[in-house]
Amino acid sequence: MALIALMTDYGWTDPYAGQLKGVLHQEAPGIPVVDLFHALPDFNAHAGAHLIDAFTFPVATVVLAVVDPGVGGPRQSVALLADGVWYVGPDNGLLSVRAQRAQQSQAYRIAWRPERLSDSFHGRDLYAPIAARLARDEASRMIATGDLQAMEALQVEFDSADLPRVIYIDHYGNAWTGLRAALWGPQDRLQLKGRALPWQRTFSEGGKGEVFWHSNANGLVEIATNRGSAAAALGLQVGDRVAFVPSGTAPN
Repeated sequence: MALIALMTDYGWTDPYAGQLKGVLHQEAPGIPVVDLFHALPDFNAHAGAHLIDAFTFPVATVVLAVVDPGVGGPRQSVALLADGVWYVGPDNGLLSVRAQRAQQSQAYRIAWRPERLSDSFHGRDLYAPIAARLARDEASRMIATGDLQAMEALQVEFDSADLPRVIYIDHYGNAWTGLRAALWGPQDRLQLKGRALPWQRTFSEGGKGEVFWHSNANGLVEIATNRGSAAAALGLQVGDRVAFVPSGTAPN
């Protein structure tokens, strides 16, 4: 069964996510809609691209993804089929990391336009109807009619290499980075703010108040502390640089 997952920077208190869901329930009745993430960093498509790539979805999921400071401007709108999952959103780099890391991917420019298209809310007026149609298994029809037009590549592509920055801070104060944890091991220390942080497997293995890095549930390197806020302890913000210190090297 199809599933629609929402990943946006709309926040949880404003009406924008609710308006998306209203369109989706009208256009794709009976198809589950999951509010996965409405706290992608504001206006930050680069961080959003790495967060989107960190989540895995069942085949036939449609991910409606919006971080779109250029809405209403010249950027294109796209639907991306990557390893059996559809992603719908702006062509501003937000979907490019997933496109490049997928084993199989094909991008389509969204040529269809609704009768009413707000200059500032393409998520509601353009992406939600397209996501609903994809969830209703209408992709072949949309391609045949030209509503979706195949592209050789996305217009805006970020480097698909890991992003050595803090890309998200959750409400506990855990700081996610754009580094994939599988590429590093327990002997490696994470350098930031003039400190070299050790690895711990779990929160409870760190001493109370100790700041460390670990592999979070989405496979990213995360900066954390046992029963406290790592972000508060180190004064972390989205965008802060991080780097791994090779074994035997003193931190800068």
